[in-house]
Amino acid sequence: MNRCGIFDSGIGGLSVAKEILKSRLFDEIIYFGDTARVPYGNKNESTIIRYSLEALEFLKNFDIDFLVVACNSASSVAIEDLRREASFPVVGVIEAGVKALDGEKKDSNILLVGTRRTIASNKYQTLLHEKGFKNIISIPTPLFVPLVEEGITEGKIVDEVFNLYFGNINKDKIDIIILGCTHYPFLEKSFKKHFKNAKLIHSGQAIVSMLKNDFSITEKENSSIKLFASDNPEELRKKAEIWLG
Repeated sequence: MNRCGIFDSGIGGLSVAKEILKSRLFDEIIYFGDTARVPYGNKNESTIIRYSLEALEFLKNFDIDFLVVACNSASSVAIEDLRREASFPVVGVIEAGVKALDGEKKDSNILLVGTRRTIASNKYQTLLHEKGFKNIISIPTPLFVPLVEEGITEGKIVDEVFNLYFGNINKDKIDIIILGCTHYPFLEKSFKKHFKNAKLIHSGQAIVSMLKNDFSITEKENSSIKLFASDNPEELRKKAEIWLG
């Protein structure tokens, strides 16, 4: 049996787990949400690295063959530390998200949204510049995380937060939006409402494409998932029942 470990700071990584589960690339997925310490995006680099390594040690107990870091904040600062401690491949959502722009026009107007830590790390921006993309607007949007954690993904409150963050930009001129936090795909309807012309880059879909293309992982007959959390695992399972279908 081949197993994929996925970890995130909370429930947002379920958006990645959903796509990997649907793709049937692994016999079994082990998901760990560090719900006791969510969000990672407002914590310092050394703390995020420590939390990430602790998540790795937990997932090693399940003899995983692959690790997907579904947390953008962890992907921005902890990937190399995780790779040094793992005997199996480790991939993060940032490299996958940038790779998903292969084939897009270099003069595209790109909006990057994420936690403060992800935006401040400049990892997305650096990789995008290396690929020749220059028109990048980066906006930290930390309030989206607690909204998703509370199950609030549409409506008046969400619209007000969108206006708070994006009220000063011309939404019609945005070509591509990189959802630089795995919580944000759950806000997809709201993003499409406010940015009618933009293509959304979804971490889960980007990871699946990378697994297929870069690691030649092929579909299995069946795929299952086990869920674990550092706090309130029942809440994670309730959300998973809704979000994973």
